[in-house]
Amino acid sequence: MKRKWFIGLLILFVLVFASIWMYTKDTRLAAKYGTGNELEGEVVNNTLPLIEDKEQLNQYFYQIIKEEKQNEKFFTITKEDKASEESSTDNVAFDSSSKASGQEVSSTNVQVQGIDEADIVKTDGEYIYQVVDGKVNIISAQSAKEMEHVASIQFQQTFSPSQLFLDKGQLLIIGYSYSYEENTAEKKIAADSLYAHMNESTKALLYNINNPSKPTLEREISLEGHLSSARKIGSNIYLIANHFPQYWLLEEEDEVDLRPRYSDSVTQKEVTSVSYDDIQYIPGSREANYTTIAAFDLSKASQEAKITTYLGSGGQLYMSKTNLYLALTNWRPAEDRKIATTPNTMIYKFGVDQLEVSFQAKTEVIGTVLNQFSMDEHNDYFRVATTEGESWDENIPSKNHLIIFDKDLKQVGTLSNLAKGERIYSARFMGDRIYIVTFKETDPLFVIDASEPSKPTILGELKIPGFSNYLHPYDENHIIGFGYDTKLVTMDGEKEPRVLTEGVKLSFFDITDIHNPKEKFTEIIGGRGTYSPLNYDHKALLYNNKNGLFAFPINVYEGVEGNEYEQKFIFQGAYVYNISLDQGFSLKSKISHMKGKALYEEWENEIQRLVYIDDQLYALSHSKISSYSLENYQFLSELELK
Repeated sequence: MKRKWFIGLLILFVLVFASIWMYTKDTRLAAKYGTGNELEGEVVNNTLPLIEDKEQLNQYFYQIIKEEKQNEKFFTITKEDKASEESSTDNVAFDSSSKASGQEVSSTNVQVQGIDEADIVKTDGEYIYQVVDGKVNIISAQSAKEMEHVASIQFQQTFSPSQLFLDKGQLLIIGYSYSYEENTAEKKIAADSLYAHMNESTKALLYNINNPSKPTLEREISLEGHLSSARKIGSNIYLIANHFPQYWLLEEEDEVDLRPRYSDSVTQKEVTSVSYDDIQYIPGSREANYTTIAAFDLSKASQEAKITTYLGSGGQLYMSKTNLYLALTNWRPAEDRKIATTPNTMIYKFGVDQLEVSFQAKTEVIGTVLNQFSMDEHNDYFRVATTEGESWDENIPSKNHLIIFDKDLKQVGTLSNLAKGERIYSARFMGDRIYIVTFKETDPLFVIDASEPSKPTILGELKIPGFSNYLHPYDENHIIGFGYDTKLVTMDGEKEPRVLTEGVKLSFFDITDIHNPKEKFTEIIGGRGTYSPLNYDHKALLYNNKNGLFAFPINVYEGVEGNEYEQKFIFQGAYVYNISLDQGFSLKSKISHMKGKALYEEWENEIQRLVYIDDQLYALSHSKISSYSLENYQFLSELELK
């Protein structure tokens, strides 16, 4: 009995001592940085207040540390997703082709016509540029029957390329870079705290490719942090990076420099920290990271990049030709919430005038956005589709919303509580008409009229098996859905049926009668386990509405007879379809780089992208590029890539 009493007293003593130590530590830090109140300030003429000095910046991050300790169970580092843009009937990208020197040349499948998105493959009609295995290959496609690997751009081990932009004899290579700083206070602090002091940055390398066989490096720009997104309008590039400083090191040493760093070889090669009075903040915001935007003109290689830096970040990007929107998942609970719930989303709007990017407005929307296609701008109205709650949690059941804002991000209209118990799987905005797909057991396709922004209205609804996680416009009255087929299975001992994902599903929706949408045609590829990059990356699609070309990479599996849960691999490559109003989906070709009849997927032979130049189709994998005639899909040639 005495032993138990002694142990209990010892535990109590330890807890009291720990509480006193934490309290005194917080008191010491508070004395060092102040009370940690939110930064005061106001927006004047769309101009954000600026950080004044190191003390003010440290105080900002100490407030975050303090809040995390007070409410740790709610704290989660912000998740980053993949980006977005504008849409009206005129701006929807119905086609992914362009004309270069009189040629018909495919371009990256983008959300908004006229706003290019970086991708792993680009072509100018004569050469094809491909990011693969840590290098960039340059392939001459001037003759589809005699392709030539003319050059490979190699990089140091500290740089890994990921995306490309192409513009009039210039190739912009964007990627991830890292380095280890020497002789810095942060290095010592990090070592003492068991953190590796590695600087991670987004780097853009500009090459002159007037002679593609001898590309020459002309410029380097780096932004500390990871790549959020990139866009190109004309020759103007907008590069957005998010940086999470190691602000917790403040608890050990207040000399740590928490400013983000950047470099532009036009002005200096050395990396430098953003000046304190160049760091903007949004009053009341408490985000533990930075957004840095570099805007520069590819046609003016000697012009300094315009760098703007904000406290706070955005995981999704939507960009029109005049505005840029960042959507940030807000995981911090509201002060009046006593229990954990699903997050909301902060929307930040920035005006874009050539290389000038300036803050315009902010708002908070209920729920979260799925991806870039959940946002849109039309006639100066910003529209966003969100999901609130969880489709799998009955305590916080999901519901979906369409919210419309004016140019100042003041809410003017909403369509609330759409498809309760389900979540949004895809959305597409086409001027006054909006399409939203939700799913739990069936796939409701909602047709929404937003011609009166203050009162969006559901015009029609279609419920079918499966779901579309990507919607692509065919014309004003037809839309193509790309997703999965599903089936409901009731298991022994379970009250509710279980949803099983089957093969990849293509749907051709007819919305001529807006009150009665129909699935006019459908195509199901393979069985459970079948997947395509197009299910999560719209840039994997090759589309031309003039001739109905619809092609994408795919890995196909089929079920094993007698075993409901086992699948066998049967194909890896790309499917090429023709789509028409009369015939629907017509499979024209299956392209593969597999060697023989493989039993398993071959990573090096997985087709990543397809492009076309005039009447020739090209398929690219890690290992080779192959060419085909678009007239009859006959094989022309192939080139091994090393």
